[in-house]
Amino acid sequence: MVKHCAGLPLAIVVLGGILATKISLDEWKRVSENVKSYMNRSRGQGTMQVLALSYDDLPAYLRPCFLYLSHYPEDYVIEAQRLIELWVAEGIVSSKEEGDADGEWGVAEDVAEHYIMELAARCMIQPRDRDVATFKVKTFQLHDEMRFLCLSKAKQDNFLFIVDESNARSSSTLRKIRRISALKFFETQRIECPNLRSLSFFNTNYLYELFEVGTPSACEIGPFSRLSCFWDILAAYIRFLRARGFWVYIFTNLKLLRVLNYEGLLTYSGCMLIGDIGNLIHLRFLSLNKLKIKGSKLPSSLGNLRCLQTLDLRLRGSKEIEVPDVIWRMEQLRHLYLPYRCDEKTKLQLGTLRNLLTLVNFNTKNCYLKDLSNMTNLRELTIYGHFKMEGFNELDENPPIIQAKYLHSLTISREEEIDPRHLNHLLSSCASICNLTLDVKIPKLPELRYLSSNLTHIWLVSCKLGEDPMPTLELLPNLRVLELYYDAFRGNKMTCSAQGFPKLESLSLKYHYFLEQWEVDEGAMPCLGRLEITDCSHLDMGPLRQRFNKILKERIN
Repeated sequence: MVKHCAGLPLAIVVLGGILATKISLDEWKRVSENVKSYMNRSRGQGTMQVLALSYDDLPAYLRPCFLYLSHYPEDYVIEAQRLIELWVAEGIVSSKEEGDADGEWGVAEDVAEHYIMELAARCMIQPRDRDVATFKVKTFQLHDEMRFLCLSKAKQDNFLFIVDESNARSSSTLRKIRRISALKFFETQRIECPNLRSLSFFNTNYLYELFEVGTPSACEIGPFSRLSCFWDILAAYIRFLRARGFWVYIFTNLKLLRVLNYEGLLTYSGCMLIGDIGNLIHLRFLSLNKLKIKGSKLPSSLGNLRCLQTLDLRLRGSKEIEVPDVIWRMEQLRHLYLPYRCDEKTKLQLGTLRNLLTLVNFNTKNCYLKDLSNMTNLRELTIYGHFKMEGFNELDENPPIIQAKYLHSLTISREEEIDPRHLNHLLSSCASICNLTLDVKIPKLPELRYLSSNLTHIWLVSCKLGEDPMPTLELLPNLRVLELYYDAFRGNKMTCSAQGFPKLESLSLKYHYFLEQWEVDEGAMPCLGRLEITDCSHLDMGPLRQRFNKILKERIN
């Protein structure tokens, strides 16, 4: 069958992906016959015909998942987590696969992860980054020709309308469409479609054109500086009105929206996020990631969005944001991304969010620590900033902070040193975590009894540990990836004993200027396949090079 692909690598790979899903000789024969049939339809377009076959071979549940990829610009790096959230919000993926009465994969996000893996196995997407422990796809891209196929099928099925440079300034009004993806600037006022369900913005730095207002040139104004100042103020005011009008139109005319997705950087100085956003009561997905807003307070009408499943408030800019205490009303929330910095007036009650799977930028200054115990379905938790346990006495006298048995990823990032007792107590209730990131100063690594035996990936950043972490870390039975960055350890000597790190496959050591010696005993790291040492200027590499060359050689053989 390879000869039908005319030696084209993409066609061969995709054909291999089709065959990988077939388990019998008869199925292989049918694929061979289909390839011949598709090739006979159009001579000289071998790759596109094989790609068309790959799409037609998709099961019904995967076709809308694949078509949804037409939203993204050319060469865009797609985050699997974000795509999963969009699929679920739009109802493209549900909690049970058709024919799976027992819900084998659990929640809808599990089903969606399986679908991404299936698209990757069929070679219809190109994975860029995978989780080293689970091999799940984290980011991926579409090949140009696969994207062309995706766009043509989406257009054929009226699945999506793409706004780009070819039609961005067209005067025609958009009607009878359910999804719009804006890859370039366009005016929302052209949308006269009350049934619109999904609106996404990409590469939105081009939205600057929407708010840009020309001012008279210096030669036109002459020496009249006051007039120049007047024109600057007028231009700024007009930009403000246009920015406001941009959102007003969306919030007041597109009331059936389920998805409002903003991805990119807006170069304009700030958009006014007005209270009319509360009109979008059917909204399930709202992302304002990297959007720069005018003002520092979010509207309280956000509390009207009771159907939200994903809320991303990671706004752009260094100023602190005041978030009204209304998020507790959104009891269907599954993924919550709080701002990086909230002002001192912000104090959020989150204990009602029992369906939450992802919580990012939680801190004890703006949230209540006790609310974490109600989030029994939590899978990913990122603590950013202040973390303190008020009234903490002894470790065993305090109730568990986390009671989510499915929590698999924990990240703690803050500039100040964390109380070791608080960290130990937090980790003691995280018995199932696989991924641990500590970007915080700590005097010493937690004892082994506080670290989950399920840990497969540990990333220590700027911890400034005074004690060698290796004697503790090497005892973790399932650790496969270890990354130590930016003075994670400030001592001058590390030691790895024999039989230590029994499953470690990847080790990275970067920017450790105090480290001088590293002793690795015979028999340590028997599974090591990747080693990276960067900017450790005082480390004696002579004996290390011989030791690791032997380890890696044995591993390869």
